[in-house]
Order: sequence, then structure tokens, then C-alpha cells
Amino acid sequence: MADSFTPSIAPQTDGSSNPPEQVEQQPDAPEPVPITEQEVGEYREQDRYLPIANVSRIMKNAVPPTAKIAKDAKECVQECVSEFISFITSEAAEKCQLEKRKTIGGEDILYAMISLGFENYAETLKIHLAKLRQHQSTASSSGKVGESAEAHAEDE
Repeated sequence: MADSFTPSIAPQTDGSSNPPEQVEQQPDAPEPVPITEQEVGEYREQDRYLPIANVSRIMKNAVPPTAKIAKDAKECVQECVSEFISFITSEAAEKCQLEKRKTIGGEDILYAMISLGFENYAETLKIHLAKLRQHQSTASSSGKVGESAEAHAEDE
């Protein structure tokens, strides 16, 4: 098997807050095709944004029960969180493309968050990812993957 160069673009573990240096793209890797404004306009709103009911429920859980949230505030947060998810996912997808992989994993999302300056959130997500994987491994070993996933979704 011939040796091939695989760039190392894992998050830094030296404790520094600087994002890892970008590795130059290999010449044979395909360039990502940018989406035009016309293509963006062709997507329906419900295809671009998280459902407003879900956003509203999360927002309501963060304020006192007597508080009210204006419709424009919900819509603003809906757009912001949807854009944030797209931003992080795009960075993770670029990393996967450079590594010639098709599946974005949890570590790719963590890497993207760190490289984009969201280290504080990434630390919390590392904990949640570890708990999720632990839960999935115990559920799969007991043969109740579907049931445990449903129970977990009901808890939230």
C-alpha cells in the first residue's frame, strides 16, 4: 500500500485558545461549490429554519413562567440558531471533504466549534457527546436502542 499524506487537523490539546492552523487543501480535492443567492431564495422558509414551535419551547424553558416572548423575538432567534447550525456544519463538512469522508461526526462538530472560536461551547458539548455515546452503548447492549432513544426524547 502506497504512503499517502493525511493532514492532521484535530483540535489542539495544548490548552491554547488559538484555533488550529488550517492545512492547505490538496490539489486533487474538489473545491466546494458556493451556493448562490438565487439558490438560497429557492428554499422555502420551513426548509431553512428550525421549526418555530421548537425554538419557542426552548425559549420558554429559559424564562420565568410568567414571562412572555414576542413573535419577532422568536423569529429572530429562529433565524440565528438556524444560521449558527449552518455555520458550524459547513465548517465540519469542509473538514470531512478534505479528509475524503462523507459522514460528519460529533468530533467534526467539536473541531468546527473550536476552530471558529466557540471553545467554551465545545467543552460542554464534549461532555454531552460522551454521555450520549455512553447511553447509546448501554442501550444497544441491553437491546433497547429504540425504546431508550424515545424515553430520552420525552425527558427533554
